[in-house]
Amino acid sequence: MDSNDKPAGDRIVLTEAQKKRRRERSIAIACALGVLVLLFFAVTFIKGPGVLVRPV
Repeated sequence: MDSNDKPAGDRIVLTEAQKKRRRERSIAIACALGVLVLLFFAVTFIKGPGVLVRPV
């Protein structure tokens, strides 16, 4: 049975505090992912374009 098959009365309703914590957690995950992307970009940029030249 799919979770979407439940009647509307059986669904979980989040409180405002839970919604706030979920949003804060999502923002923290997005920031961490952004930092990771910037770190990879910086390392690649520092190593120079030679990092892309590899023997096949």
